[in-house]
Amino acid sequence: MCGIVGYVGSRKALPVLLDGLKRLEYRGYDSAGVALVADGRLVVKKAAGKITALEAQLGRDPLGATTGMAHTRWATHGAPTSLNAHPHTDCAGDIAVVHNGIIENHAALRQMLRAKGHRFTSETDTEVLAHLIEQFYQGSLEEAVASALQEVEGTYGILVLCAKEPNTLVAARSGSPLLLGLGNGENFVASDPSAVLAYTRSVVYLD
Repeated sequence: MCGIVGYVGSRKALPVLLDGLKRLEYRGYDSAGVALVADGRLVVKKAAGKITALEAQLGRDPLGATTGMAHTRWATHGAPTSLNAHPHTDCAGDIAVVHNGIIENHAALRQMLRAKGHRFTSETDTEVLAHLIEQFYQGSLEEAVASALQEVEGTYGILVLCAKEPNTLVAARSGSPLLLGLGNGENFVASDPSAVLAYTRSVVYLD
């Protein structure tokens, strides 16, 4: 069980994400991480241990990013280390994924992607998703995620960011909880309403 939270809007994303993570920490406390899109690049920070370890690594937020996502992890595939912490990225470091669930066919997908030249840095099933989306990406993150998920067996609630689409956050679920929080000129995504209720009371549960 893991906790995920995402934000797209006009306010600084990092404080919203960290606040959401703290409310989700009961869902996992092996490691935590964030991904933000700032100045046309993807910035990923993660740390083993509780969210306070991630906060210590982040320090002050000089980026002012307004799009981002975060994750707190209960380890299933791979030890609770910073390398295995989410978010996971593709080869180019342009696409990032956070995930709650289990990808059952991750070994077969990893073997196929390695044969195509993809390089893996973690032991997790989730990293496969980042590389699979990279494999399908041709200019539309939404289409790439949809195509990648056609290849996946298992359960997932995922958020996906891409440096090339800085104001877009793609969310999808199958078997794992995920909801949208609707705001005024801003939107939230989370695995649990407690992560977003401080910002909006308008919540839609994804089918």
